[in-house]
Amino acid sequence: MNDPAVIVLERPPDPAPASRPQRLLVRLVKVVTALAVAAGVGVGGYVTRDRWVPALFPATKSEPVADTDGHAEPAAPSEQVLLSAQAQKNLRLTARPLKAETFWKTISVPGMVIDRPGYSDRGVVAPVTGIVSRIHKVAGDAARPGDVLFTLKLLSESLHLTQTDLFKSTQDIKLAEAQKKRLTASAGAVAEARVIEVDNQITRLEVATKAYRQELLNRGLLPEQIDGVAEGKFVSEIPIVVPARPATPTVPAPAAKSPADLPAFEVQEVKAELGQQVQAGQTLCLLANHKLLAVEGRAFRDESPLVERVVKEGWPVEVDFGEESAQDWPAHGQTFRVTYIANSIDPDSRTFRFLLPLDNQSRAVEKDGRTQTLWRFRPGQRVRLLVRVEKLDNVFVLPAEAVAREGAETYVFRQNGDVFDRKPVQLVYQDKTTAVVADDGSVPPGVYVAQTGAAQLNRMVKAQSGTVPSGFHIHADGSVHMGKH
Repeated sequence: MNDPAVIVLERPPDPAPASRPQRLLVRLVKVVTALAVAAGVGVGGYVTRDRWVPALFPATKSEPVADTDGHAEPAAPSEQVLLSAQAQKNLRLTARPLKAETFWKTISVPGMVIDRPGYSDRGVVAPVTGIVSRIHKVAGDAARPGDVLFTLKLLSESLHLTQTDLFKSTQDIKLAEAQKKRLTASAGAVAEARVIEVDNQITRLEVATKAYRQELLNRGLLPEQIDGVAEGKFVSEIPIVVPARPATPTVPAPAAKSPADLPAFEVQEVKAELGQQVQAGQTLCLLANHKLLAVEGRAFRDESPLVERVVKEGWPVEVDFGEESAQDWPAHGQTFRVTYIANSIDPDSRTFRFLLPLDNQSRAVEKDGRTQTLWRFRPGQRVRLLVRVEKLDNVFVLPAEAVAREGAETYVFRQNGDVFDRKPVQLVYQDKTTAVVADDGSVPPGVYVAQTGAAQLNRMVKAQSGTVPSGFHIHADGSVHMGKH
């Protein structure tokens, strides 16, 4: 049996072995090549990092970035806040366009509404001695010139005697005139001296009659009553009527109604009682007419140059009456100017007074046959006077709630739809009600700026930017609280 064939593979002979230095050189070349490739890849990746890093490692602006010490750093703060329509209504946000205008710096001076001397109040006195038999007007009633206030029963003997003398003089004149007529009819039979004597007698009686009439008129009798006395109708009672109004000075402010359509006076106080005996010259009542009032300001001695400058320059003074329901009255367009500055200082308050005329507004209320006059401004009412000090041109005048202050920065919020952008501005002046911002280009004129809620909007911006101090947190409504979430 033949043996199977056996195939023998022989290894080819090795090439001639290389020397050791050659092997080391080959390895060094490979290492250098690898390092060069790695360096090229690293440089290329660094140069193009802006392209491939966002794709491989996406991140939002709100994610904190770690610094070299391992502490989280806050993201860049946002200067915008997005509010829904409901949120704007909850905050009562309103926006108006900015408009460059002129603003006056002022100082606040206390004041009070007072009666204008010689025009507002007057008393009514009894012209003769008598007894109050009837009171026609009581306190609060309106009274026009000529209206009867009281009826007095005469007790004056001199007044009764004057009426008697007037009647006798009137009758003597009639007798003398009749005698003159008879003497004139008998021409030549009577001496001319007799006729002249009768003429002189008539003249004396006429002079006496005029004197009696004037005395009765001064005592309060009406002209028709005096005519009746001359005919023998003696007066036992006289009416006390409302006197005529004093002359009204020219006031530029419009009134609610024409002065002729309104009562001239109001009975402020009745000082006589029914059945009381009053003497001549005794006050029966006080009448008030608050149509023409005045505003009295009180300033300290060091403020006198400011008040004097207002008078010298002719600047108006703004009067804050503190009215809460002024919409019930028509617009009061009066311009207030200082017309008087006192030259003496009150030793108690250390202030001096200055006056501004005030034209009041009124309306009549009728009920149950009685008419009462209601005045808009009343004596004793406290006011605040704003005296001008400095003029600021080309500025934005905003409500105090339209700006938010944070350290040295002051912000306003520009509205862009439902987005409110926080804009830093330069605050020139601020008081309790007004903020004045410079027109320096930070916010251009014409843009809409939130007029209210700036402080709340600023807290909301800080809440969403994450710039909250350590130990504090901010709720969704923008309020800041201390403590843990």
